[in-house]
Formats: sequence, structure tokens, C-alpha cells
Amino acid sequence: MEQACETRIEVAKKIVCLDGNSLTLEDVVAVARHNAEGRLSAEGITCMERSYQMVRSLVDNKKVVYGITTGFGKFSNVVISDDQTEQLQKNLIMSHATAVGNPFPVEVVRAIMLLRANALAKGHSGIRPQVVQILLDMLNRGVHPVIPEKGSVGSSGDLAPLSHMVLVMIGMGEAFYRDVRMPGKAAMDKAGITIVQLQAKEGLALINGTQVMTAIGSLVCYDAECLVLTADIVGALSVEALDGIPAAFDPKIQAVRPHKGQISSAAALREMLAGSKILEQANHGRVQDGYSLRCMPQVHGASRDAVGYVKGVLQVEINSVTDNPLLFPDAGEVISGGNFHGQPVALAMDFLGIALSELANIAERRIERLVNPNLSGLPAFLTEKGGLNSGYMIAQYTAASLVSENKVLAHPASVDSIPTSANQEDHVSMGTTAARKARSILENVQYVLAIELLCSLQGIDLRGGTPGKGCKAVYQAARKRIPKLKEDRVVYLDIEKAMQIIRENLLVDTALREMT
Repeated sequence: MEQACETRIEVAKKIVCLDGNSLTLEDVVAVARHNAEGRLSAEGITCMERSYQMVRSLVDNKKVVYGITTGFGKFSNVVISDDQTEQLQKNLIMSHATAVGNPFPVEVVRAIMLLRANALAKGHSGIRPQVVQILLDMLNRGVHPVIPEKGSVGSSGDLAPLSHMVLVMIGMGEAFYRDVRMPGKAAMDKAGITIVQLQAKEGLALINGTQVMTAIGSLVCYDAECLVLTADIVGALSVEALDGIPAAFDPKIQAVRPHKGQISSAAALREMLAGSKILEQANHGRVQDGYSLRCMPQVHGASRDAVGYVKGVLQVEINSVTDNPLLFPDAGEVISGGNFHGQPVALAMDFLGIALSELANIAERRIERLVNPNLSGLPAFLTEKGGLNSGYMIAQYTAASLVSENKVLAHPASVDSIPTSANQEDHVSMGTTAARKARSILENVQYVLAIELLCSLQGIDLRGGTPGKGCKAVYQAARKRIPKLKEDRVVYLDIEKAMQIIRENLLVDTALREMT
């Protein structure tokens, strides 16, 4: 079985060094979820110092440069005097901190902070290294700004939510420190971090970027890599429970339509089912199975390929400079452009949401086959005492509800645009909305696969016989936590146990150990 799904961060990885060029999704997860420390590289410090000195020269020589000696957006034609520069930066942060809604989870906030520091470390933003170090001190000492989820249109970057991050840096806003929500200044004081007074360009450098959508997307994409393999594993259990026909996974079929994801999914299914006595002894008389079984390599594989594409986009984005204007000290130029526009990430997040939704769509159809006696040959709703007991009847309802919700969430956000800043910013990406939707879809898919896991385990019990080597190992690991359903019990507790199994990647870990 392929090792593409890295299910654990190496325990030895305690430090992630930021140079603006070499960050990986695995690094993001190490910091966001496993509290690895973020550090600036010597190269990053040097590059930032050079661009900061260029800003100082522009200010000292009274050059008119957008965002440095002018207002922002529609006010780009308003020149700001040198003695108003610091107030301009503070006003920028206060006025742009307009996000609303529930706070992002801590892991998302940590990823946002890391990604913003990495982008600034490339040295094209005109910010002092010590300001970025304050951001990393907050990250490493557990000062997590309260960043509301809603309010970004994804161009000029994620202005509103990132402003909430910077509020804490200047002694305002709110933060969580040691799991307690408190005023930002109090959190900084408790952590022993000195607040900063922003100089020319620094406020804009901190908030003009795509780091919110990219942080959410990075975590979702990382989880999605394992989820597509989880879908293959749970699907293989359903093949066992439904007495399926494994010929559809034959490598010769995949070879004549050689999409990488299809080949990988078919291989995973074959490995899981290898040696199955249930399938060897099948006597169902069918020539072929329904699509939800037979077409798993094609459907799961297409989602695999989509996840791979999205990972490539994110890998570029997490090592990109996405503010404006950009400074190029070697050329002595300051250039205004549009790297803050979130369209690459927006399209990728919409694609990821669609791809993940399809994993749930096809899984729900396998659940229906498992609970429907006319399709499964098993007792109705997977209970041996039907009538008195309802078994997993309503669990399928829940899966259907989640799939239906995903159909709404999968409608692309990136096809929408609404002008802002008096039509100066007349096309926006909605990338953060796309990323948030993908995150919701991911959770729904995890729940649908959790329900399929319950039903497939029960189906194997009712079918009898010995499943394939991989399926047997996964079955045994799951059954240690969730016993067979002999009579009705509170089903949501079973669903939550199965969900935890999915989130912990227990199935993937077990299958990889068994197959290697």
C-alpha cells in the first residue's frame, strides 16, 4: 500500500526554520497541531533588513509610494506626511479589523501566524525583522489572537481577519493565552512579549496577504490526503460486507485508463481484499456490481488526483509573497501589483470541496446498499431482530443529510465577486469563503465515512467468513472500540467513536502496518 499519506509528524521535528522558500504542508501541521517552534533563518533576517532599509530611504526622501507614504485603496492618492506615518499604520489595523463570527480554531490561527511570518521572511515587504520575531514569539509562547471567521473577500488578501491578528501585536484586540480569552495587551504581558509600534509599510505588510485562506486550505488538504486513502479502506470493508466482485479492481483495467489516482485507489483496494475467503467463496450469481462498488477506483481516484493538484497550489502559495506594493532592493524598485489576489487558492479550494464531496456521495450509496436487504442480501438495516430493533436505519438518514448539505457547500465561491473600496477593488476571489466551505465539507465526509465504517463492520459480522488480510486487520482494530450491534443502543455514540477512528487515522495506520 502506498506511503503517500504521512499520518504522523516526526516526533523529532521541534523546530521549523522560516526562509520564505522551503516551508511544506507537513511543517505547517507540525506548528499548527504539534506546537513545533517557528524560527527565522539568518537568510530571512538579512532579506527583511534590506527591504526595511529601502522603506526608510523612501520615507526619508519623501517619495510618494502607495501604502508607504499614501493612504490605502481609494485613498491611494492621499499623501501622508512623515510625522503621521506611525498613526497611519495603527489606523490601518484598527479600521480594517472588521471580521465577525466565531473565532477560528487555535490550529488555524497558528497556521495563519506561521504563514504570514514565512511570507515576510522572503524580504520583499519592507518590515523590520524584530516585528516578525514578535509574531513568532506570540506563536511559540501560545498567544493566539482571536480571529473571527467571516469578513474576508480574498482580495486584497485577507485584510479583515489578519488585522485581528495584528491588533494583539499592538496591544489591542483579544487573544487566547493558556486557553483563557483575554484582552490582547494582557495576553502579551502574561507571555512577556513587548507590543510593537508599527512603522511605515509594516501594518500593510502584516495584513495584505492570502494567509487565512491558505492556512485553512493547508490543514484541510493535509487531512484530505489521508481521507482519500481512508475512503478506499472503508470501501474495501463494504466490498467484503456486500460480497462484491473484486475483478473491477484488476490492474489491467486501470492500465488502459492510466490516471494516477485511479491506479492508486485500485491498488489499495486489491491489497485490502487480498486473500479474502468471503469473496473467494461468493456464490451470488452477479456478473458485476453497482457503480458505488465497481467504480471506486475511478471516483476515489479522481478525488485523489484533485487533492494532489490542490497540494501543488498550496505548496507554491505558502512560500509566496502576497502583499503590495513589493520591494526589490537589488533592482531599487517598488512595484504595485496584485499578488494579494486569492484566485489561485480560491479555485483550488472550490475544487477540493467538490472532490471531497464526491467521496461522501459514493460512500452514502454504499451505505444504502448495506442497509437495504434487497441490495445486500443481509438483514434489513443490519439488525438480526428487525421490527423490535431499527439497527442502522436512521444512520443512513444522517449520511443522506450530510451529503445533501455538501451539495450546497460545494457550490463554488470563486465564481462570485463583489466590488469593494469604491470600485477600486472591483474583482475579488472569495477564497477564504471557499476554504471555510472546504473545511466544513471535510468534516461532513469524515462523518459519512464513519457511518459507512459502522455499517460495513456490521455487514461483515452478519455475512460471516474471513475477510482479506488488510480488511481483517482494520476490522479487528475498529472492533476493539466499537462492538457488534446486537440490539439497539444509542447510535450517535457509535458514530462519534467511528468518527474518532477516522480522525486519528487509525484505519490508515493499521492498513499501512499490515501491508508493509
